Amino acid sequence: MDRKFEPVMPGRQTQLPPLPEGVERAGGASRPIPLPISENTVLRNTYWLLALTMLPTIVGAYVGMQLNLFAFFQSAPVMAPLLLFGVMIGSLFVVTALRNSAWGVVALFGFTFIAGVALTPILTVALGLRNGGQLIGLAGGMTAAIFFALAGVATVTKKDFSFMGKFLFVGLILLIVASLANLFFQMPAFSVALSAIAVLIFSAYILYDVSRIVHGGETNYIMATMALYLNVYNLFISLLNILMAFSGQRD
Repeated sequence: MDRKFEPVMPGRQTQLPPLPEGVERAGGASRPIPLPISENTVLRNTYWLLALTMLPTIVGAYVGMQLNLFAFFQSAPVMAPLLLFGVMIGSLFVVTALRNSAWGVVALFGFTFIAGVALTPILTVALGLRNGGQLIGLAGGMTAAIFFALAGVATVTKKDFSFMGKFLFVGLILLIVASLANLFFQMPAFSVALSAIAVLIFSAYILYDVSRIVHGGETNYIMATMALYLNVYNLFISLLNILMAFSGQRD
């Protein structure tokens, strides 16, 4: 046989076989090392935190209506939404900056409280309709049904929807620009059309964001919660606007 046997000499190191994932050597012995947080843990924490964010939202909407902020929006129909939009963008930056600490949760709750205050105008208009309460409930139910259905699709099928990211981002930018422009033109038909487009965009974003969590693209549950919250929030507003336009019963 042509095979050579080489004795182990003092001071020489032999190559040891590879260890399984999650184990490392320390002084010749093997010991387990902590593995990254699983995608299931991130998804579970995200859903719990998303449910909790509904509480500050409700409180914010209640405070806004008790303070009659709708009158402020009526007196400044352009500046008031722009001011509130700027405050919400600023609070988003705060959440992002604190995302790796416990203060990130506090900042997220603060943002959702502000978002609840921002619901004051549309809720006030809806409650001014004879069937306004029913429309609000219907919009909430439709939002929940769409969210659970699409989140279920992304979770069960485990299909990667990351390919939609660029298209959705471009669509979102165009939607924001068109919505800001409509603050000046105040065209009801255009507003309804934008709401219909928003329903499609934010429904697709639910697929995209849940898919990112499932595939490990988003491991920070605070940022994952904020993304899903914005999808649900805007989906609810858009559905309510469409329902008021086609089913609102005025006195």
